[in-house]
Amino acid sequence: MEHDALIRFRQIIEGCRRKDRLSQNELYKMYYAYGMSICIRYVNNETEATSILNEGFLKVFQHLKKFDDNRAFKPWFRKIIVNTAINHLNRNKKYRSTLAMDAVNNLSSGEDVLSKISYKELLSMVRSLSHGYRTVFNMYVIDGFKHHEIAKQLGITVGTSKSNLSRARENLRSIVLEKMKNTIINDE
Repeated sequence: MEHDALIRFRQIIEGCRRKDRLSQNELYKMYYAYGMSICIRYVNNETEATSILNEGFLKVFQHLKKFDDNRAFKPWFRKIIVNTAINHLNRNKKYRSTLAMDAVNNLSSGEDVLSKISYKELLSMVRSLSHGYRTVFNMYVIDGFKHHEIAKQLGITVGTSKSNLSRARENLRSIVLEKMKNTIINDE
């Protein structure tokens, strides 16, 4: 962050700690899009994602006194939003999917296929997965959780976490291949 922007950001954080509504509104505006991009990966619709994001911001404002000013804000914020999304899924039991474990199938011809897919299309493909698959996929691939952490957070077994990841990858592989097949047919 540029020096003036860093000073302004610290003023906003201090204002939020004092429960100043204008500072809270500024922080909300600054991190709304980033937070929403996290939430939308875990649920099917924007309304539910907004609800999760708002709940996450409430937690941010409540726990801002615990934030260490010597650390980066974005990772701290991200962790709260991810945990809020996971807690939301836990409350709604949308992640439950106990399946037998299969071998993990990675996307074939990865870069060639993925380079032809836009971010929005890829996000849409991930969002088309079932709640259980999508949640484990997001936590493992995007948010960097380990299987034992996912299992603990979601109240499932490590085997179920691995199975859901495997199935998510296989489903995504099928979706991507179908998309590429349709693209090739339409280009001819």
